[in-house]
Amino acid sequence: MDVGEAAEFWDREFAKTDTVIVGNGEAPASPESLKLLKSGKRIVCCDGAFNKLMALGVLPDVIVGDGDSADLQEARRHGIPFCQDTSQEYNDLQKAFRYCIANGYGRIALIGCAGLREDHFIANLSIMAMYSRNLEYVAMLTEHGLFNVFRKSATLDSSEGMQVSVFTKDPSIRLTFSGLKYKVENRRFGWLWEGSLNESLGVKFTVESDSDLPFVVYRAK
Repeated sequence: MDVGEAAEFWDREFAKTDTVIVGNGEAPASPESLKLLKSGKRIVCCDGAFNKLMALGVLPDVIVGDGDSADLQEARRHGIPFCQDTSQEYNDLQKAFRYCIANGYGRIALIGCAGLREDHFIANLSIMAMYSRNLEYVAMLTEHGLFNVFRKSATLDSSEGMQVSVFTKDPSIRLTFSGLKYKVENRRFGWLWEGSLNESLGVKFTVESDSDLPFVVYRAK
């Protein structure tokens, strides 16, 4: 897609969110990530990411976590509330999701949840899928693309040639792809790689599922 089409694509995606959760992964640097951070959306910051946001000149609306990483004195100086959760059962991203759900924030985009450690990234994708049942919309924006979690069918914006991957952890789900180069019809995936590395044929494509279990769709920039 050209520059104008790309800008419209991201504007449509960003319009679906009301809240941004910022994790302590790779610091946001892409134009899309920075635009979302500075769009005026509500920002919930995992405590380890606070200093990274400050370096970007962005102040969160609240910091969530156990308080062992953020510069809380600096946060107080800026009047930023800190929601402390010392539970050892949940990591900071889970605590941020729980905070958002408890406060009725149902349309969430994640930033800073990829990069640095691959095991954290895989865990963060799983956490996003787990909490998706309680959310109207959830996405993870990385420096290279966008992950979304869906249940049942989803028709997504794209462009001709956009690289697309679909993942599900549950081999009982039957998936059907329409509008993608490599056709899938009523198929179960036993391994994560089986729905990966596909390509959009046009401005939209559809993934249908016979289950309300979550599946993840990745669209590359």
